[in-house]
Amino acid sequence: MKVLLVNGSSHKNGSTYTALTMVEQSLLNNGIETEWFHIGNKPIHGCIDCCRCEKTNRCVFTDDPCNALIEAFLQADGIIVGTPVYFAGPNGALCALLDRVFYAASTHGQLFRGKPAAAVASCYRAGSTATLDRLNKYFAFSEMPVVTSEYWNMMFQHGSSVGMDAKGHKILQTLGVNMANMVKKLNA
Repeated sequence: MKVLLVNGSSHKNGSTYTALTMVEQSLLNNGIETEWFHIGNKPIHGCIDCCRCEKTNRCVFTDDPCNALIEAFLQADGIIVGTPVYFAGPNGALCALLDRVFYAASTHGQLFRGKPAAAVASCYRAGSTATLDRLNKYFAFSEMPVVTSEYWNMMFQHGSSVGMDAKGHKILQTLGVNMANMVKKLNA
């Protein structure tokens, strides 16, 4: 059993990565493998409404990570998408990518239906709940169970470090345990 951790930040080893590693540790401690997908910092296309994905469940653009992310979603038993918070919302490049991933995957039924998913936000002060709401809509509209924790799945930064948010650390550890339990139950 494997959970895909999507780092939706342009910084490979930044705050979002740190928050996702806290979830990852709980997954590993509970016998769940992980795989990482970093969206990177190269340009990502927005949807151009060409509707070609309606025939293939894949995006017509092949020069960015969209189709690779669709394949990674399909191979995973669970998905956790992490993002930094920019202007009270997720990374714009991540949203452009997820718009295409989820639209392409839903054109002939819901390819991700029943696959548990969760969102994680890394923020400086505020905007995390709006960010999580936006990301959770991708899952809800795709008929994916949304895995929760004991509070919003967020980690606050303190300066350049997210390690000082003890409550956020606990929330993300619990999220990892809850995701592991759901993946195990669905695969039993």
